[in-house]
Amino acid sequence: MKDFHELKVWQKAHALTLAVYQITANFPRQEKYGLTSQLRRASSSIPANLAEGCGRNGDAEFVRFSSIAAGSASELEYHLLLACDLKLITREDHVELSQRTTELKRMLNVLMRRLKPDA
Repeated sequence: MKDFHELKVWQKAHALTLAVYQITANFPRQEKYGLTSQLRRASSSIPANLAEGCGRNGDAEFVRFSSIAAGSASELEYHLLLACDLKLITREDHVELSQRTTELKRMLNVLMRRLKPDA
């Protein structure tokens, strides 16, 4: 069992989730159960799955949960694009959050490659 707090990828995912929560706090009320919820769920799913994977037995389980986290990161990328196109976030915020999400995806891919026994 690993301590997820020590993982740099978890730390960055947690920080990104905090940023998403902060930026969506200004979304219109009618988006509370729409895009606000989708962005928050997708972003928080990344560190949550890493934490759960750390608590499981063995690297194979950790890889599986890291893969789910990577899928959530891709979902987050789309929702950020949608929020930008709908003018709910600025182009600058979109670029910054998207770059952070892309960095997370790269880190997750490296983590999964290191954990796989055939790598």
